[in-house]
Amino acid sequence: MCWRNDRTFYLRTCDLTGEQFVSLYPQHSPYTVYKPSAWYGEGWDPLSYGRPYDLSHPFIEQLRELQLRVPRLGIDIVNCENSDYCNYCGDDKDCYLDIAGEANQNCYYNLFIKFSKDCTDCTFVYTSTMCYEAINCYNSYNVRYSQYLDNCSDCNFCFDCKGCRNCIFCVNLRNKEYYILNEPHTKEEYERKLAKLHLGSHTAVQSANDLWQKMRVEKGIYRDMYNLNCEDCIGNDVKNSKRCRNVFNVVNCEDSKYLNDVLDAKDCQDLNYSLYKPELAYELISTLQMRSSAFNMASHYCNSVYYCDLTNNSQNLFGCIGLNHKQYCILNKQYSKEEYEHLVPKIIAQMRNSGEWGEFFSVSLSPSAYNETVAQEYFPLTKKEVEKRGWKWLEEKDEMPKVSKVIPAEKLPDSIDGIPDDILNWAIKCEATKRPFKIIKQELDSYRKMRLPIPHFHPDERHKRRMALRNPRKLWTRNCMKCRKEIQTTYAPERPEIVYCEDCYLKEVY
Repeated sequence: MCWRNDRTFYLRTCDLTGEQFVSLYPQHSPYTVYKPSAWYGEGWDPLSYGRPYDLSHPFIEQLRELQLRVPRLGIDIVNCENSDYCNYCGDDKDCYLDIAGEANQNCYYNLFIKFSKDCTDCTFVYTSTMCYEAINCYNSYNVRYSQYLDNCSDCNFCFDCKGCRNCIFCVNLRNKEYYILNEPHTKEEYERKLAKLHLGSHTAVQSANDLWQKMRVEKGIYRDMYNLNCEDCIGNDVKNSKRCRNVFNVVNCEDSKYLNDVLDAKDCQDLNYSLYKPELAYELISTLQMRSSAFNMASHYCNSVYYCDLTNNSQNLFGCIGLNHKQYCILNKQYSKEEYEHLVPKIIAQMRNSGEWGEFFSVSLSPSAYNETVAQEYFPLTKKEVEKRGWKWLEEKDEMPKVSKVIPAEKLPDSIDGIPDDILNWAIKCEATKRPFKIIKQELDSYRKMRLPIPHFHPDERHKRRMALRNPRKLWTRNCMKCRKEIQTTYAPERPEIVYCEDCYLKEVY
């Protein structure tokens, strides 16, 4: 994970065209960095950086030298329109700080949302519209401050609901409408109480959230693992999968283990953010449709490639960077099929002797500092701990944007009705971190349309808080609180929620 920088952006110039663009690498980076259109274009040849393999030197040393020479893709966006401030996205339109998105429109400050529209501050949301502060929601419309909703609409502060409409402060409901605190109301009663909540007010939202967090724990029944249509799977947030172990947020996977954020994998192990039918693959991150491959970063549509970075549409590569539509290459040098098949076993034997074979790229080789990457989100370390290991750490320095006014978040007008158009020219100081942030016009339009208060936290802080609402990607052994059967769950034994095994949960909820 320390190789994947999701959301630390810089403004820099492309080293090929001289144009400014948003990049994952600062201007002073030791790497040559190209903007996407230049990197994917015809203006350079990655084979020109090739070098012969030297069996007298460690593989990692030679790969590092190549890494410092081959131009890097400045940011990973493909076929996106007006979505320059995004990363790991494809087919997005009019999006901003959308991370790992696909085919989204008018979406802002999200992580891993797909085929959605008009969504803001969401995490793992699919085929949904007008959602705000939603986590693990599917096929939903106008849901806010909610988690684990499926086919729901017009719901606020809800958890684990399916087929519900017009619900507030509800948990474990199925196909209900006009419910508050899990109690039925008439349409008129519901609309009257919803209006009294004044959810366009920041203060009112905070009070509602305090009530919700208390009620959610007291009234909710929690599954040991949130898995749907699965057979013999252990993990969490798993759908339509078979025979998988220690997997988290995976869909349509079979006979695999140790997967995080993976789609359609078969016979795979140790994959992160790898999608679209990886098969017989091992130790991959940020990849698409990799087969019979191992130890790869940000490589797509390849077969039989090993220890490669940013390679696409290729096969039979070893230790290559930035190649596209190539085969039988080692360290970006072209070989014949016979030469390749003769040399690769020798390299592997050398790597076995040195202990390099079988492990992913060294953390010390990562182009990003540890705290710039998703590793810091899932495995947080202090600066001292990182530097003790010999890894890189970034000292965060937020420059104050050029604005007409700087305002602490707590001094913002409480209601969206009191927010002037001029807020677009203000810098807001985060209530928690004091980091400055701005509101963009499309975002302001969305808040007004949805009657939402202006956020008081920096986008990174909002992301961090959403991540904290999700269960850790770790399993504990404990007992079902109903039948006492031993279960494995992402709810630690000391947590206050009522956790049931699957059988007891289904009987209680349905």
